[in-house]
Amino acid sequence: MTDPTHSVHRPRDKSLGLVELIAIALGGMVGGGIFTILGISVSMIGVFTPVALILGGLIASLAAYSYIKLGVYYKDEGASYSFYKRTFPESPFAASLVGWWVIFGYISTIALYAYTFASYAISSFSFADNEWARKSVAGAVILLFTLVNVWSVKGMGKIEDIMVYTKLIILLVISFVLMNNSQTTLPVLLENEKSFNFLSVLVVASLTFVAYEGFQLVINAVDEMESPEKNIPMAIYLAILLVTAIYVAISLGAILTIPFAEITENKEYALAAGADNILGHWGTDLVIAGALLATSSAISGTLFGASRQMAVIAKDGFFPAILAKRFNRIPVFSIVCMSLLAFSLVLVGSLQVILEFGSVTFLLVSLLMAYANFTIRARTNSSTILTVFAIAGLLSGTLLILYYEFSFQIQQLFFIGGIYFVLTTGSWLYSRGKTFHTTS
Repeated sequence: MTDPTHSVHRPRDKSLGLVELIAIALGGMVGGGIFTILGISVSMIGVFTPVALILGGLIASLAAYSYIKLGVYYKDEGASYSFYKRTFPESPFAASLVGWWVIFGYISTIALYAYTFASYAISSFSFADNEWARKSVAGAVILLFTLVNVWSVKGMGKIEDIMVYTKLIILLVISFVLMNNSQTTLPVLLENEKSFNFLSVLVVASLTFVAYEGFQLVINAVDEMESPEKNIPMAIYLAILLVTAIYVAISLGAILTIPFAEITENKEYALAAGADNILGHWGTDLVIAGALLATSSAISGTLFGASRQMAVIAKDGFFPAILAKRFNRIPVFSIVCMSLLAFSLVLVGSLQVILEFGSVTFLLVSLLMAYANFTIRARTNSSTILTVFAIAGLLSGTLLILYYEFSFQIQQLFFIGGIYFVLTTGSWLYSRGKTFHTTS
């Protein structure tokens, strides 16, 4: 993996082609999201879960459009934060706000994946539903990959490569096994569906956005890639297509194989609970192995990349200066800080509130990227219609989640709103008196 945020152009010692870039994007996106969102989605919309996942892939494609255009134009491995800073150099508060939102979005995904890791890790034990046991295991896995990331970049890279490719193979096997052991058919499930609420499908599609974030890691590797003008769009769009196909295949296999009641009752580890009854212990072990590898890979990779982005933002003065310090090029303080904040979020939040905060945050950041791209669309050679459509789609997704929260989870809305108040206040305090001028 590469340092995703350092703006200094280094001599190229390795060239990344299309295959490697697709692998980077897949590693960033397939991080346990399907294991996390499946139970919540089925409990809300049942048989229409695959439809919501397809729509989630379309929303991700809308977000990717502006990331791709800005990535090809700026060729800056800092991605979201750097794009906004360079597009609006006279607005340090805006850049600071994007920086804070992006970093805490990544912190929420680390918390989300650690929580999911813990849920599957203890799913075979009698204390599987013990919340404090789950949170303790989540803290332990965060600590493990904190130590791995602090220990060695080279060591982390080797571990990450093994986990990325192994988890993809296991996920494909899981989808095939589930499909091959189906207990019903789609026509039967559709016939038994009592009602269809398209608004609920759209809400779930928006909630799934966190399972697609990570494609921007391709842009982080711009200094090491061949032909960025061609490979950035191809890698990102192909990766989103492949991830959508994997998610849909697994969700189809799950709803055709596992009774909805079991999926809903065991939201945190739905696939493992259902597989035990249908496929036996070997099937359960396979699902658990896939979930643990997927979430482990995501925790490690996200901590690696986001901690470096945090260090760069701190170097610009928008986070405490100590977070910019590095030892042997490793931002130790940023790694530790992100890990502690992720564990804090695990302690105070539930799976669903962490999921919703992550999705809202990345939708908002993607919306700001679309706005930035719209502002300089002539320079990025972007379609006005597509850019406006992306803005409308991302804004709609954000509003749909907030509508759902307001209607059914008002306490969670206040919790999420409180986090945003803290983030906005912090970004404002650190941006006061700051000025910078960058060239595009």
